[in-house]
Amino acid sequence: MALHLIKLCVGIDRLEQLQTERARQALARAKSGERPCSYHVTRMTPRRRDEVLDGGSLYWVIKGVVQARQPIVAMEEAIGADGIKRCRLVMALDLIPTAPQPRRPFQGWRYLNAADAPVDLSVHGDGAELPGELRAHLREIGAW
Repeated sequence: MALHLIKLCVGIDRLEQLQTERARQALARAKSGERPCSYHVTRMTPRRRDEVLDGGSLYWVIKGVVQARQPIVAMEEAIGADGIKRCRLVMALDLIPTAPQPRRPFQGWRYLNAADAPVDLSVHGDGAELPGELRAHLREIGAW
């Protein structure tokens, strides 16, 4: 069974904003000759790497709510400008909306068991076609 990671999406207010930013980064990488993928660099390398790479995703918490996930396809060593070794989480370009799940703030990333992960909206059938602002409003008034 896959093991997932969960992380706060700092500086992003809406799922659409994250989608736009990820697409912009992939295009910039492609133009500079790098592979057009999505990645996130984190200080700590997951010790349970094999479990995460066995179908795991990075779940994004936006404004206190899990709203999307990106499948993790690889983990690479990355050396920062300061010479410190870090972990690059290489993810598929697909940003898959999930059923909203409230989450309290935390630092860094955390493991997320598959049983505790929110379902994909396309599978759940609950508003994948709705604009993000409408989904957020429905959550605010308790209708979702």
